[in-house]
Parts: sequence; C-alpha cells; structure tokens
Amino acid sequence: MGQKGDKHTNESQLAAELLLEKLQTIEGVTCKKMFGGHGIFHEGKMFSIIDSKGQVFLKTNDETASKYLEKESVQHSRMPYHSVSDEILSSSELVDLAKEAIEISK
Repeated sequence: MGQKGDKHTNESQLAAELLLEKLQTIEGVTCKKMFGGHGIFHEGKMFSIIDSKGQVFLKTNDETASKYLEKESVQHSRMPYHSVSDEILSSSELVDLAKEAIEISK
C-alpha cells in the first residue's frame, strides 16, 4: 500500500471505487483506507490491496503467483500480493481472479 502516514491520493480512491464497482456481483466486499492506499476485504479478510498510486494487487499463493508472473505482474514488497494489469482490470477475468484471491485469504 504505502507507508504509515502517507496521504490518500485521488488515484487510490478512484481505483478503489472502480474495483468495488467491478466486483459488485460478489457479496460481502468492503473497502478500508490504509497507509495511503486501500485494503479490499471479503467478510473481514483482506484479499486485495490498492497502493497510493492506484495500482491494484490481488492475494496470491505459491500456485497462483505464477499466473501473475507470466503476465509481467510484480509482487507487492514481500507480501503475497501481485499486481493486476489494466487489461485484466477491464476484462471479465477480474471477477474470477478476485474470487480466487478471496479463497486464498480464508
């Protein structure tokens, strides 16, 4: 996300709003401002991060990370989250990847 005390940016806010809109078919998804970015939660478990620059990351594990890396995704620091491309954000694949990230977060 960012460093504690970072100011929230318009990019992060807009990305959070867009992501929530795209995931509206999944019940129980909420958003919380965190460290200059946003945490995206499903029933209290964080499955996505939006950093202060508006970059979306989804939670991954050893099995799913390779799919992201094949698409030139980057890992968020040392955390098990990988970036989501603009192409995926604008496709129907996003909901499937979000559901997968939700399962991993449980």
